[in-house]
Amino acid sequence: MTLVTEGALTFSFPDRCEVSKYDRWSFYRNQFHSVAGGSKAVDILCIDDDAAWLIEVTDYRQWQQTEPKPNLIDLGDEVASKVRDTLAGLAAANATANDECERKIARRALARRRWRVALHLEQPKLPSRLWPQPFNPADVTSKLRSKSSLKSIDAHPVVLDLHTPWLGVPWTVHRKRAT
Repeated sequence: MTLVTEGALTFSFPDRCEVSKYDRWSFYRNQFHSVAGGSKAVDILCIDDDAAWLIEVTDYRQWQQTEPKPNLIDLGDEVASKVRDTLAGLAAANATANDECERKIARRALARRRWRVALHLEQPKLPSRLWPQPFNPADVTSKLRSKSSLKSIDAHPVVLDLHTPWLGVPWTVHRKRAT
């Protein structure tokens, strides 16, 4: 089992998956980040038996009600641009990454026949009428599915959280244990 920590969340992946924090790759940080005026990256790359997963993690649990409400359109655009830039980065890493391990992971990811997109979206626990959740997960899913830039990659992106995991993903998520 492989454990990956992203913020206050720990993702557990089975041994059959090859997992990497793409946004921490030296290739991304040192070679690709500044491409085209600045590229973005998904948080986690998971290569499973039949698919490569691009996983973005967004945690609004610490969102303060006094801050402006996050925008659904911005969230959809942000995920779409991170997916696009990550795929471009993987193609470039396959050819030019200085780190041989990163180059091999990029090659294996690009060899998969299927791409999947997942947004792990955490929101405040106790929404109320006065302080509702920033996003309705169904609206986020619909927004991602309507993005033409994502349709050709994954026509059915998924939106998950700790309370409503989707059974079709090869990982589980837990709150990070205090040490």
